[in-house]
Amino acid sequence: MAAKGPKMPEDTPPADLTTMRFSRAREAQSMAVLEDYAEMIDDLAQQLGEARITDIAARMGVTHPTATKAVARLKREGLAVSRPYRGVFLTELGAEMAARVRMRHRVVVDLLIAVGVPAETAEIDAEGLEHHVSEATLKAFEAYLARRG
Repeated sequence: MAAKGPKMPEDTPPADLTTMRFSRAREAQSMAVLEDYAEMIDDLAQQLGEARITDIAARMGVTHPTATKAVARLKREGLAVSRPYRGVFLTELGAEMAARVRMRHRVVVDLLIAVGVPAETAEIDAEGLEHHVSEATLKAFEAYLARRG
C-alpha cells in the first residue's frame, strides 16, 4: 500500500505554477541588484560626471568590497566599464537598463499614489516592487493610469 503524503489545501496552486512563481522571484531578485546598481551609476554619472566605487558604495549603503563585486558583475554582463583612475560608466546596454528601471519605478509609484498610498511611502515601496512586476502587469498598471487621466 502506497503511503499518502500530506493533503494539500484545495487552494494550493499546482506544483508547476509554484515552481514557476518561485523561480521567477529568484530571477527577479538576482536582476534587482544589477538594476539598482545600473540606476545608481547612471544617477551619479548625471550628477557628478562619473560614478566612483566609493560614491556608489556610500549611496547604496554598502561596503566598498560589496560595491566592487556588484560592479564586477555589471562588467561581466556587459552593462558597465571602468577606466583606471576614473569611475565606472554604463555601456549602452547598461544605460538602457537604467532607463527601463527608472520608467518601471515611475509607473509603480504613480499606481501606488493613484490607489491612495502617500507619495513618500510609494517611492520607498516601489523600490522593491519595480523589480518584480511582469511586463503584463506593468502594462495593466499603465492602462489603469491612462484611464484615470
